[in-house]
Amino acid sequence: MAKRNSKEALREEEKRPINKKSLNQLLGIFRFSLPYKGWFITGLVSLVLSSATLLAFPYLAGLLLDVAGGKSVPYFTSINQIALALLAILFVQGIFSFTRVYTFSVVSERSLADVRKEVYKKIIWLPLTFFDSRRIGELMSRITSDVSTLSDMFAFTLAELIRQFLTLMFGTVIIFFLAPKLTGFMLLTFPVLVILALVFGKYIRTLSKKTQDKLADANVIVEESLQSISVVKAFTNELFEIGRYATALTSVVGVAIRTARFRGLFISFIIFALFGGIVAVGWYGARLVQTNEITVGELFSFVIYTSFIGGSIAGLGDIYTQLQRAIGASERLLEILLEVDEAEEDNHPTVKLYGEIAFEAVTYSYPTRKDFIVLKGLDFKIEPGEKVALVGQSGSGKSTIINLLMRFYPVADGMISVDGTPIQNFNLSAYRRNIGIVPQEVILFGGTIKENIAYGKPTASFEEIREAARKGNALEFIESFPDKFETIVGERGVKLSGGQRQRVAIARAILKDPAILILDEATSSLDAVSEVLVQEALEKLMEGRTTIIIAHRLSTIKKVDRIFVIKEGKLAEVGSHAELTQLNNGIYSNLLRLQLQ
Repeated sequence: MAKRNSKEALREEEKRPINKKSLNQLLGIFRFSLPYKGWFITGLVSLVLSSATLLAFPYLAGLLLDVAGGKSVPYFTSINQIALALLAILFVQGIFSFTRVYTFSVVSERSLADVRKEVYKKIIWLPLTFFDSRRIGELMSRITSDVSTLSDMFAFTLAELIRQFLTLMFGTVIIFFLAPKLTGFMLLTFPVLVILALVFGKYIRTLSKKTQDKLADANVIVEESLQSISVVKAFTNELFEIGRYATALTSVVGVAIRTARFRGLFISFIIFALFGGIVAVGWYGARLVQTNEITVGELFSFVIYTSFIGGSIAGLGDIYTQLQRAIGASERLLEILLEVDEAEEDNHPTVKLYGEIAFEAVTYSYPTRKDFIVLKGLDFKIEPGEKVALVGQSGSGKSTIINLLMRFYPVADGMISVDGTPIQNFNLSAYRRNIGIVPQEVILFGGTIKENIAYGKPTASFEEIREAARKGNALEFIESFPDKFETIVGERGVKLSGGQRQRVAIARAILKDPAILILDEATSSLDAVSEVLVQEALEKLMEGRTTIIIAHRLSTIKKVDRIFVIKEGKLAEVGSHAELTQLNNGIYSNLLRLQLQ
């Protein structure tokens, strides 16, 4: 599935038809350049002036030969004057070219920074239902590869398209006036060369697409093996993965070399056709010079103009391909930008919840598994400040209850309310600020300990952060480090032990000061010493808060107020630890007996 998704994405990006609809989509991305339209207009004017001055160069070069041959020409009496005029044209053209490159780069970099920011902002606000069907690598590609493709479009392709078009259009008009017969002769050979170039180019693009598909296969192997590196090493399959990657790379190299072979033939064909055309035009032009129908200078100017026009035609083919890629990239970005996200207006009042939670006839299936009903008419109520444990086998629906309470997924059937208000009626951000979570597998960000604790309240002072660390039983180990709170935790917190990560996560939750606390068996993977420290910190954290504990080890939930036993999406048993252990052949008592054994 991963390979197929990568291939499909590459195919869509590689080549898109250029029509009114696709161009409108591309223009949808150009709205990001509107704040910089002054820079863009300056660059556009410089581009036109640069192209115009450059087109005067072949004409003056032809006059240089005519004057050298003794012919009288208007405005110039010596070759020195014409040479100075040529140098002046090159100097002015250089100024215009610099202005064009600089201004277009300013527009490109600033616009694409806005695009990246807008795409990231959209992605970060998208609901979990979106991420369930997307790979993180694919989303990273949208921000990196697709925006880079558009960068080429903004900074180079667009300017080249305009320049080549102007050169082709005005150059053709000039040579018609300069040498009509020679122009007619040139146009006789032109259609054949263009058709051959298009056929060659299409075949090469097909091979290039195959190369990208093969490379996608190889990249998927790298991504999957690195994401599961612990599994690879546990099964000592390093050599197996290396072999898989080597096999994939062999396929990439095979297709790439075949592509290179045809690309080399294509380049050779273009060179032969271009210079062959120049030879043919030169031969016919020489005959016209012999019959005095044109001068040597006019022939020289014509040859240079023809070279300009030929280069423009060749460049337009490449630009067409780049436009197709840019359209594909813009479609993928717009697809994300048009997604419905969770962002809401920020001018909402702060919500302070007390923590009364009620599930009323909640039935739920995940969007990716609609045929499997996880929760089936679930009903329960939790009082403010009550400590409740959720117990059940894997797949019974414990995590789904938390996901729905956190509003990671919308409720379809039934209602979830907090403090008597349906949760969907709260502002989402204000609502989630009242909920804290300490997961079983703590994920820290790659910054300092201070930054990770402050994630619970970014505006917190250092004194507040330190106090949260103290309450979370983390202060002692933090201050034992040389850099104390400035200690770098490493990617995902790898430089800290499991118990240390848990205590940093608890300190983060304490700093957030939530009304509702969710604990996903925060001590299940710790040693005895770390478990005692973490359990003490959790007890401080749970004081005065509505707490829901997802329990795997039943010995850790003896002190909770009530235990909810979930079986196949329904509430099977409710009661305290003492009450449930008294039930003969009860689900909870059987689970406890199995764990004790």
